[in-house]
Amino acid sequence: MTFHIITLFPRAFESYLGESIIKRAIEDGKIAFKFYNPRDFADDKRRRIDRPPYGGGPGMVIQALPVIRAVKDATNKIKNRRSKCKIIWLSPDGKQFTNEYAEAIAGRFKDIVLICGRYEGIDARAREALKAEKVSVGPYVLTGGELPALVVADVISRRLPGVLGGQDSLEERRIASSDVYTRPEVFQWNGKKYRVPKILLSGHHKKIEDWRKSRSSR
Repeated sequence: MTFHIITLFPRAFESYLGESIIKRAIEDGKIAFKFYNPRDFADDKRRRIDRPPYGGGPGMVIQALPVIRAVKDATNKIKNRRSKCKIIWLSPDGKQFTNEYAEAIAGRFKDIVLICGRYEGIDARAREALKAEKVSVGPYVLTGGELPALVVADVISRRLPGVLGGQDSLEERRIASSDVYTRPEVFQWNGKKYRVPKILLSGHHKKIEDWRKSRSSR
């Protein structure tokens, strides 16, 4: 799968993509990331792509055409032009991103375009022209769409064969609790002893499964 990232700040992704499971998946050819900066598609010789909003208000708005051209460049580079490409417009007022949504995307598409906004946002006509789907990672506002793009790419990548050690590693596909424990069985901190729940030491798999199920539903 290839993630095509439309962003003014491609270097913001370097640290996360260069570590751990995602780095290994890139090196193994399971996933790939390509970046497209709307500034490279600006009409302005100084690569300026932000202008004041119509109707007044604070801040600046990213122009539509540089974004549309960046997405067009991305879709033109897809090897199999007949394959389906999902275009996602990251926005706090979009459709809620969930595990189920990620599962559907992972099973259907090989190329995903993620459009990262900045400043006061992107001219809404770009979304209309691209027929992009608004998607939100949560009911809050961030400085830009780069963090949401990483969240979406990470969650989808985990569902691709070979990215994790095995499909059992997907917590959401098995009974799992957000509370996990490891050695030592007991440790002391500030005069208080902290112990592993006895049920996890019992060796009774059915009871452990029931316990995890009760904890995961909280």
